[in-house]
Amino acid sequence: MKRASVWILLLAAVGAAAFAQARDGRVRELLRARMAQRADAGVTPVADPDARIVQGGDYRFEIEHAGLRRSYRVHVPRSYRPGRPTPLLVALHGGGGDMDWQADDAKYGLIGKSERSGFVVAFPNGYSRFPGGRLATWNAGRCCGRARDLGIDDVGFVREVVAHVARAVDVDRDRVFATGMSNGGMMAYRLACEASDVFRAVAPVAGTDNTRECRPSRPVSIAHFHARDDDHVRFDGGAGPGAFRDASAVTDFTSVPATIAKWSALDGCTVAPRRVLQVPGAYCEVRAGCAGGSKVQLCVTDRGGHSWPGGRKARGAPPSPSISATDAMWAFFESL
Repeated sequence: MKRASVWILLLAAVGAAAFAQARDGRVRELLRARMAQRADAGVTPVADPDARIVQGGDYRFEIEHAGLRRSYRVHVPRSYRPGRPTPLLVALHGGGGDMDWQADDAKYGLIGKSERSGFVVAFPNGYSRFPGGRLATWNAGRCCGRARDLGIDDVGFVREVVAHVARAVDVDRDRVFATGMSNGGMMAYRLACEASDVFRAVAPVAGTDNTRECRPSRPVSIAHFHARDDDHVRFDGGAGPGAFRDASAVTDFTSVPATIAKWSALDGCTVAPRRVLQVPGAYCEVRAGCAGGSKVQLCVTDRGGHSWPGGRKARGAPPSPSISATDAMWAFFESL
């Protein structure tokens, strides 16, 4: 009888654990659904990828590319008027993020900047094997994750995003730019290498040039932002302790100095760097005298870790408040 009681108690405990696990699973799914609903709030899904946008707002598109269903968001400022060519910024999320994360104005401020400065901003979603595009990465050459390992055609996808956006709104094709955080910044460098006919300038943040090859058809201006104490993509090269737990998902990252030297050579810069900003905790220097009027600018913060200067994040070292990468990059783009 005692043995039977023990078995009954054991089965009850297993059942309770299974119930708790199932309940926790349902709670996680509900939380994911709530987060997705919150991200979709105020965003208009557009079924026709070639539909015209005639007024400001936030829009979500899906397109087929290379046999995959891919997504992107577009923010059009309220000041937009059809028939007036408008600059376009393509903003690429970090590895393990998604387009909704990059579009969160509390973190990066890109939508607010779009409204203040009057440019369109597109947020493509990287490759993900999960529903809704979660935990996505970009194939930036030697990094990162499954997008790299599967050889995903992210350059072709971003090219197609730009083409679709240019059909939806009137884009100034001479003023198409890209930025990105971390793996997204690395992807911006790959776009500079392989889609220089599309992008006039790129502004990578906390992500160096880890392309396998680079033959731009014309000079591309660069504005790079990096913290000296970055513990993911180390300033002096290599993957830091804060990088992906699975080391095979990343690479031995190129250093910031090597990246800037590479692009100074590619752009034919002949003038020594000039300090254009010096504030407590940060500086910017620019190499001008480059081919085709291009420039190579480097902005360095003393602190901030792996983050977007002037932004916000929930974990890790807080971003440097010394400069705003969002404001500084747009000022750089407008100077070209």
